[in-house]
Amino acid sequence: MASFILVLLLTILCTVPVHGSKQLRFNKNGEFRILQVADMHYANGKTTPCLDVLPQQVASCSDTNTTAFIRRLIFAEKPDLIVFTGDNIFGFDTTDPVKSMNAAFSPAISSNIPWAAVIGNHDQESTLSRKGVMKYIVGMKNTLSQLNPPEALGINGFGNYNLEVHGIENSRLVNKSLLNLYFLDSGDYSKVPSIPGYDWIKPSQQLWFQQTSTKLQRAYMNEPEAQKSPAPGLVYFHIPLPEYASFDSSNFTGVKQEGISSASINSGFFATMVEAGDVKAVFTGHDHLNDFCGDLSGLHLCYAGGFGYHAYGKAGWSRRTRMVVASLEKTDEGVWGTLKSIKTWKRLDDEHLTAIDAQVLWSKMGARRKKHIGHF
Repeated sequence: MASFILVLLLTILCTVPVHGSKQLRFNKNGEFRILQVADMHYANGKTTPCLDVLPQQVASCSDTNTTAFIRRLIFAEKPDLIVFTGDNIFGFDTTDPVKSMNAAFSPAISSNIPWAAVIGNHDQESTLSRKGVMKYIVGMKNTLSQLNPPEALGINGFGNYNLEVHGIENSRLVNKSLLNLYFLDSGDYSKVPSIPGYDWIKPSQQLWFQQTSTKLQRAYMNEPEAQKSPAPGLVYFHIPLPEYASFDSSNFTGVKQEGISSASINSGFFATMVEAGDVKAVFTGHDHLNDFCGDLSGLHLCYAGGFGYHAYGKAGWSRRTRMVVASLEKTDEGVWGTLKSIKTWKRLDDEHLTAIDAQVLWSKMGARRKKHIGHF
Protein backbone atom coordinates (compact mmCIF):
# COMPACT_ATOMS: atom_id res chain seq x y z
CA MET A 1 0.00 0.00 0.00
CA ALA A 2 2.81 2.42 0.89
CA SER A 3 4.51 1.87 -2.48
CA PHE A 4 1.18 2.41 -4.28
CA ILE A 5 0.67 5.74 -2.48
CA LEU A 6 4.23 6.83 -3.36
CA VAL A 7 3.69 6.08 -7.05
CA LEU A 8 0.35 7.92 -6.95
CA LEU A 9 1.95 11.00 -5.36
CA LEU A 10 4.77 11.00 -7.91
CA THR A 11 2.25 10.79 -10.72
CA ILE A 12 0.27 13.74 -9.36
CA LEU A 13 3.39 15.85 -8.78
CA CYS A 14 4.69 15.07 -12.26
CA THR A 15 1.49 15.87 -14.13
CA VAL A 16 0.79 19.54 -13.66
CA PRO A 17 1.14 20.98 -17.17
CA VAL A 18 2.75 24.36 -17.83
CA HIS A 19 2.47 24.70 -21.63
CA GLY A 20 1.14 28.08 -22.61
CA SER A 21 2.03 29.70 -19.28
CA LYS A 22 5.77 29.93 -19.79
CA GLN A 23 7.14 32.07 -22.61
CA LEU A 24 10.74 31.15 -23.31
CA ARG A 25 13.04 34.13 -23.58
CA PHE A 26 16.71 35.02 -23.40
CA ASN A 27 18.06 35.38 -19.89
CA LYS A 28 19.42 38.54 -18.29
CA ASN A 29 22.92 37.71 -19.59
CA GLY A 30 21.68 37.72 -23.17
CA GLU A 31 21.94 33.94 -23.50
CA PHE A 32 19.63 31.02 -24.08
CA ARG A 33 21.16 27.76 -22.89
CA ILE A 34 19.87 24.38 -24.11
CA LEU A 35 20.85 21.05 -22.58
CA GLN A 36 20.22 18.08 -24.93
CA VAL A 37 19.72 14.66 -23.33
CA ALA A 38 19.77 11.83 -25.86
CA ASP A 39 18.91 8.19 -25.25
CA MET A 40 18.44 7.86 -21.50
CA HIS A 41 16.95 4.35 -22.01
CA TYR A 42 15.53 4.57 -18.50
CA ALA A 43 13.81 1.41 -17.21
CA ASN A 44 13.15 0.53 -13.56
CA GLY A 45 15.59 2.61 -11.53
CA LYS A 46 17.92 0.99 -9.01
CA THR A 47 17.16 -2.55 -10.23
CA THR A 48 18.11 -1.78 -13.83
CA PRO A 49 21.73 -2.68 -14.65
CA CYS A 50 24.11 -0.56 -16.68
CA LEU A 51 25.40 -1.66 -20.06
CA ASP A 52 28.93 -1.37 -21.42
CA VAL A 53 30.68 0.06 -18.37
CA LEU A 54 34.02 -0.82 -16.82
CA PRO A 55 34.14 -3.95 -14.59
CA GLN A 56 34.63 -1.87 -11.43
CA GLN A 57 31.46 0.13 -12.24
CA VAL A 58 29.08 -2.81 -12.72
CA ALA A 59 28.12 -3.55 -9.10
CA SER A 60 27.02 -0.02 -8.20
CA CYS A 61 25.69 1.18 -11.57
CA SER A 62 22.00 1.55 -12.50
CA ASP A 63 19.47 3.98 -13.94
CA THR A 64 20.23 6.19 -10.94
CA ASN A 65 23.59 7.02 -12.55
CA THR A 66 21.65 8.53 -15.45
CA THR A 67 19.60 10.60 -13.01
CA ALA A 68 22.73 11.76 -11.15
CA PHE A 69 24.34 12.84 -14.44
CA ILE A 70 21.37 15.05 -15.34
CA ARG A 71 21.35 16.65 -11.90
CA ARG A 72 25.08 17.45 -12.13
CA LEU A 73 24.59 19.03 -15.55
CA ILE A 74 21.67 21.16 -14.43
CA PHE A 75 23.75 22.49 -11.55
CA ALA A 76 26.84 23.12 -13.70
CA GLU A 77 25.31 24.50 -16.90
CA LYS A 78 22.14 26.18 -15.59
CA PRO A 79 20.17 25.59 -18.78
CA ASP A 80 17.16 27.66 -19.78
CA LEU A 81 15.63 24.63 -21.53
CA ILE A 82 16.25 20.88 -21.33
CA VAL A 83 15.52 18.90 -24.50
CA PHE A 84 15.09 15.12 -24.43
CA THR A 85 15.56 13.72 -27.94
CA GLY A 86 13.95 10.29 -27.68
CA ASP A 87 14.46 6.79 -26.30
CA ASN A 88 13.84 8.49 -22.99
CA ILE A 89 12.67 5.16 -21.59
CA PHE A 90 13.57 1.69 -22.84
CA GLY A 91 10.10 0.26 -23.17
CA PHE A 92 11.16 -3.36 -23.63
CA ASP A 93 12.67 -3.49 -20.12
CA THR A 94 10.13 -1.18 -18.49
CA THR A 95 7.53 -2.78 -16.23
CA ASP A 96 5.51 0.46 -15.82
CA PRO A 97 6.11 3.17 -18.45
CA VAL A 98 4.38 5.89 -16.42
CA LYS A 99 6.54 5.20 -13.38
CA SER A 100 9.64 5.09 -15.60
CA MET A 101 8.82 8.42 -17.26
CA ASN A 102 8.17 10.04 -13.89
CA ALA A 103 11.61 8.92 -12.73
CA ALA A 104 13.42 9.66 -15.99
CA PHE A 105 12.16 13.25 -16.25
CA SER A 106 12.23 13.93 -12.49
CA PRO A 107 15.51 15.95 -12.50
CA ALA A 108 14.03 18.36 -15.04
CA ILE A 109 10.73 18.55 -13.19
CA SER A 110 12.27 19.16 -9.76
CA SER A 111 14.59 21.84 -11.17
CA ASN A 112 11.59 23.91 -12.34
CA ILE A 113 13.40 24.45 -15.64
CA PRO A 114 11.18 24.26 -18.73
CA TRP A 115 11.75 21.10 -20.76
CA ALA A 116 10.66 19.60 -24.04
CA ALA A 117 10.74 16.07 -25.41
CA VAL A 118 10.33 14.01 -28.52
CA ILE A 119 10.10 10.23 -28.61
CA GLY A 120 12.40 7.70 -30.26
CA ASN A 121 11.99 4.14 -31.45
CA HIS A 122 12.04 2.44 -28.01
CA ASP A 123 9.73 4.62 -25.86
CA GLN A 124 6.55 2.78 -26.89
CA GLU A 125 7.83 -0.80 -26.46
CA SER A 126 6.09 -1.31 -23.11
CA THR A 127 2.32 -1.04 -22.51
CA LEU A 128 1.69 2.45 -23.96
CA SER A 129 1.38 3.31 -27.65
CA ARG A 130 3.46 6.11 -29.19
CA LYS A 131 0.46 8.40 -28.85
CA GLY A 132 -0.01 7.26 -25.25
CA VAL A 133 3.62 7.96 -24.36
CA MET A 134 3.61 11.43 -25.91
CA LYS A 135 0.21 12.25 -24.44
CA TYR A 136 1.49 11.43 -20.96
CA ILE A 137 4.63 13.55 -21.47
CA VAL A 138 2.51 16.53 -22.56
CA GLY A 139 0.64 16.40 -19.25
CA MET A 140 3.75 16.42 -17.07
CA LYS A 141 4.85 19.32 -14.88
CA ASN A 142 7.03 22.09 -16.38
CA THR A 143 7.00 20.60 -19.88
CA LEU A 144 6.45 22.62 -23.03
CA SER A 145 6.03 19.45 -25.10
CA GLN A 146 2.99 19.24 -27.34
CA LEU A 147 1.18 16.27 -28.85
CA ASN A 148 0.82 17.94 -32.27
CA PRO A 149 -0.07 21.41 -33.58
CA PRO A 150 -3.86 21.89 -33.57
CA GLU A 151 -3.78 23.46 -37.04
CA ALA A 152 -1.98 20.48 -38.62
CA LEU A 153 -4.81 17.99 -38.93
CA GLY A 154 -3.70 14.56 -40.10
CA ILE A 155 0.00 15.16 -39.48
CA ASN A 156 2.04 11.98 -39.08
CA GLY A 157 3.50 11.03 -35.72
CA PHE A 158 3.18 12.46 -32.22
CA GLY A 159 5.28 15.30 -30.86
CA ASN A 160 5.57 17.72 -33.79
CA TYR A 161 5.63 21.30 -32.48
CA ASN A 162 7.67 24.49 -32.28
CA LEU A 163 8.76 26.83 -29.50
CA GLU A 164 9.70 30.50 -29.76
CA VAL A 165 12.46 32.15 -27.73
CA HIS A 166 11.71 35.84 -27.30
CA GLY A 167 13.94 38.76 -26.46
CA ILE A 168 14.94 39.80 -22.94
CA GLU A 169 12.21 41.18 -20.70
CA ASN A 170 11.78 44.96 -21.13
CA SER A 171 13.99 45.04 -24.25
CA ARG A 172 12.78 46.44 -27.58
CA LEU A 173 12.58 42.87 -28.95
CA VAL A 174 10.61 41.48 -26.04
CA ASN A 175 7.80 40.36 -28.36
CA LYS A 176 9.98 39.02 -31.18
CA SER A 177 11.04 35.38 -31.44
CA LEU A 178 14.82 35.66 -31.87
CA LEU A 179 15.40 31.90 -31.93
CA ASN A 180 12.98 29.26 -33.21
CA LEU A 181 13.01 25.65 -32.05
CA TYR A 182 11.37 22.89 -34.08
CA PHE A 183 10.62 19.40 -32.73
CA LEU A 184 9.56 16.45 -34.88
CA ASP A 185 8.65 12.80 -34.46
CA SER A 186 11.09 10.81 -36.61
CA GLY A 187 9.06 7.65 -35.95
CA ASP A 188 10.24 4.18 -35.05
CA TYR A 189 10.24 1.54 -37.79
CA SER A 190 9.09 1.52 -41.40
CA LYS A 191 5.47 0.50 -41.91
CA VAL A 192 6.06 -0.15 -45.63
CA PRO A 193 6.83 -3.86 -46.20
CA SER A 194 9.12 -3.17 -49.16
CA ILE A 195 11.20 -0.64 -47.20
CA PRO A 196 13.07 -2.22 -44.28
CA GLY A 197 14.60 -0.47 -41.29
CA TYR A 198 13.85 2.74 -39.49
CA ASP A 199 11.09 5.28 -40.06
CA TRP A 200 11.43 8.76 -41.58
CA ILE A 201 9.97 12.26 -41.42
CA LYS A 202 6.86 12.25 -43.63
CA PRO A 203 5.57 14.80 -46.20
CA SER A 204 2.81 15.97 -43.79
CA GLN A 205 5.44 16.84 -41.19
CA GLN A 206 7.60 18.61 -43.74
CA LEU A 207 4.63 20.64 -44.93
CA TRP A 208 3.90 21.69 -41.34
CA PHE A 209 7.57 22.64 -40.89
CA GLN A 210 7.58 24.71 -44.11
CA GLN A 211 4.38 26.54 -43.18
CA THR A 212 5.58 27.21 -39.64
CA SER A 213 8.99 28.45 -40.82
CA THR A 214 7.36 30.76 -43.36
CA LYS A 215 4.98 32.16 -40.74
CA LEU A 216 7.80 32.79 -38.25
CA GLN A 217 10.03 34.42 -40.85
CA ARG A 218 7.20 36.71 -41.95
CA ALA A 219 6.49 37.80 -38.38
CA TYR A 220 10.19 38.44 -37.69
CA MET A 221 10.79 40.48 -40.84
CA ASN A 222 7.61 42.59 -40.53
CA GLU A 223 6.80 45.48 -38.20
CA PRO A 224 7.06 46.14 -35.35
CA GLU A 225 10.87 46.01 -35.20
CA ALA A 226 11.18 44.53 -38.68
CA GLN A 227 14.41 42.58 -39.27
CA LYS A 228 16.28 42.08 -42.55
CA SER A 229 16.86 38.31 -42.38
CA PRO A 230 15.13 35.35 -40.71
CA ALA A 231 15.69 34.47 -37.07
CA PRO A 232 17.88 31.36 -36.74
CA GLY A 233 16.20 28.01 -36.13
CA LEU A 234 17.30 24.75 -34.48
CA VAL A 235 15.68 21.36 -35.09
CA TYR A 236 15.46 18.39 -32.69
CA PHE A 237 14.39 14.80 -33.40
CA HIS A 238 15.62 11.26 -32.71
CA ILE A 239 16.67 9.30 -35.80
CA PRO A 240 19.47 10.90 -37.87
CA LEU A 241 18.97 11.80 -41.52
CA PRO A 242 20.78 9.91 -44.30
CA GLU A 243 22.89 13.05 -44.84
CA TYR A 244 24.70 12.31 -41.57
CA ALA A 245 26.65 9.74 -43.62
CA SER A 246 28.14 12.55 -45.73
CA PHE A 247 30.92 13.25 -43.27
CA ASP A 248 34.29 11.72 -42.54
CA SER A 249 36.87 12.56 -39.88
CA SER A 250 38.21 15.44 -41.97
CA ASN A 251 35.05 17.51 -41.92
CA PHE A 252 33.40 17.11 -38.53
CA THR A 253 34.20 17.71 -34.88
CA GLY A 254 33.81 14.71 -32.57
CA VAL A 255 33.88 10.98 -33.25
CA LYS A 256 32.09 8.46 -35.45
CA GLN A 257 32.34 4.98 -33.91
CA GLU A 258 29.37 3.26 -35.56
CA GLY A 259 27.35 3.41 -38.76
CA ILE A 260 24.60 5.95 -39.40
CA SER A 261 21.30 4.23 -38.50
CA SER A 262 19.00 6.39 -40.59
CA ALA A 263 16.03 5.34 -42.68
CA SER A 264 16.91 3.31 -45.76
CA ILE A 265 15.20 5.91 -47.94
CA ASN A 266 15.70 9.67 -48.11
CA SER A 267 12.45 11.58 -47.55
CA GLY A 268 14.03 14.92 -48.46
CA PHE A 269 13.79 16.68 -45.10
CA PHE A 270 17.37 17.93 -45.27
CA ALA A 271 16.63 19.71 -48.56
CA THR A 272 13.39 21.05 -47.08
CA MET A 273 15.32 22.64 -44.20
CA VAL A 274 18.00 24.11 -46.47
CA GLU A 275 15.32 25.61 -48.71
CA ALA A 276 13.52 27.13 -45.73
CA GLY A 277 16.62 29.20 -45.04
CA ASP A 278 16.34 29.67 -41.27
CA VAL A 279 17.64 26.39 -39.81
CA LYS A 280 21.26 26.49 -38.65
CA ALA A 281 21.61 23.10 -36.95
CA VAL A 282 19.91 19.74 -36.39
CA PHE A 283 20.35 17.68 -33.21
CA THR A 284 19.63 13.95 -32.94
CA GLY A 285 20.50 10.88 -30.88
CA HIS A 286 19.89 7.19 -31.72
CA ASP A 287 23.51 6.24 -32.55
CA HIS A 288 25.03 6.32 -29.07
CA LEU A 289 28.69 5.97 -30.09
CA ASN A 290 28.61 8.94 -32.46
CA ASP A 291 28.91 12.45 -31.06
CA PHE A 292 30.13 14.42 -34.08
CA CYS A 293 28.88 17.67 -35.54
CA GLY A 294 29.57 18.75 -39.12
CA ASP A 295 28.53 21.43 -41.59
CA LEU A 296 26.74 20.39 -44.77
CA SER A 297 25.48 23.12 -47.11
CA GLY A 298 25.48 25.64 -44.29
CA LEU A 299 23.48 23.42 -41.93
CA HIS A 300 25.17 21.64 -39.03
CA LEU A 301 24.16 18.02 -38.39
CA CYS A 302 24.96 17.08 -34.80
CA TYR A 303 24.76 14.06 -32.52
CA ALA A 304 24.64 14.42 -28.75
CA GLY A 305 26.30 11.08 -27.92
CA GLY A 306 24.80 8.44 -25.65
CA PHE A 307 23.61 9.69 -22.27
CA GLY A 308 21.92 6.83 -20.43
CA TYR A 309 23.61 4.02 -18.55
CA HIS A 310 21.03 1.39 -19.55
CA ALA A 311 21.76 2.20 -23.19
CA TYR A 312 24.50 0.49 -25.17
CA GLY A 313 27.78 2.38 -25.07
CA LYS A 314 31.48 1.70 -24.91
CA ALA A 315 33.25 0.81 -21.68
CA GLY A 316 35.68 3.56 -20.77
CA TRP A 317 34.07 6.06 -23.16
CA SER A 318 32.18 8.49 -20.96
CA ARG A 319 28.45 9.04 -21.30
CA ARG A 320 27.90 12.56 -22.59
CA THR A 321 25.55 15.39 -23.47
CA ARG A 322 25.46 18.36 -25.83
CA MET A 323 25.05 21.98 -24.79
CA VAL A 324 23.95 24.73 -27.17
CA VAL A 325 24.20 28.39 -26.20
CA ALA A 326 22.65 31.16 -28.31
CA SER A 327 23.93 34.66 -27.49
CA LEU A 328 22.52 38.11 -28.28
CA GLU A 329 24.53 41.06 -29.51
CA LYS A 330 24.73 44.16 -27.34
CA THR A 331 25.37 47.71 -28.52
CA ASP A 332 27.90 50.08 -26.99
CA GLU A 333 24.92 51.80 -25.35
CA GLY A 334 23.98 48.55 -23.61
CA VAL A 335 20.94 47.79 -25.77
CA TRP A 336 20.24 44.12 -26.48
CA GLY A 337 19.86 43.27 -30.15
CA THR A 338 19.27 40.15 -32.23
CA LEU A 339 21.19 36.87 -32.20
CA LYS A 340 24.97 37.17 -32.42
CA SER A 341 26.09 33.54 -32.32
CA ILE A 342 25.20 29.91 -31.62
CA LYS A 343 27.87 27.78 -29.97
CA THR A 344 28.00 24.17 -28.82
CA TRP A 345 30.14 21.80 -26.78
CA LYS A 346 29.79 18.45 -25.05
CA ARG A 347 30.06 17.52 -21.38
CA LEU A 348 31.36 14.15 -20.21
CA ASP A 349 30.14 12.27 -17.15
CA ASP A 350 33.56 12.15 -15.54
CA GLU A 351 34.92 13.59 -12.32
CA HIS A 352 35.10 17.14 -13.68
CA LEU A 353 32.18 17.12 -16.17
CA THR A 354 34.86 17.81 -18.77
CA ALA A 355 33.79 20.11 -21.62
CA ILE A 356 35.09 19.09 -25.07
CA ASP A 357 34.77 19.94 -28.77
CA ALA A 358 33.59 23.56 -28.59
CA GLN A 359 32.28 24.83 -31.94
CA VAL A 360 30.64 27.90 -33.39
CA LEU A 361 27.59 26.66 -35.29
CA TRP A 362 26.56 30.06 -36.58
CA SER A 363 27.50 33.71 -36.17
CA LYS A 364 25.95 36.89 -37.50
CA MET A 365 29.38 38.10 -38.56
CA GLY A 366 29.99 34.90 -40.53
CA ALA A 367 26.56 35.13 -42.17
CA ARG A 368 27.21 38.74 -43.20
CA ARG A 369 30.60 37.77 -44.62
CA LYS A 370 29.07 34.95 -46.73
CA LYS A 371 26.33 37.26 -47.97
CA HIS A 372 28.89 39.93 -48.90
CA ILE A 373 31.07 37.41 -50.77
CA GLY A 374 28.00 36.17 -52.59
CA HIS A 375 27.57 39.59 -54.28
CA PHE A 376 30.80 39.24 -56.24
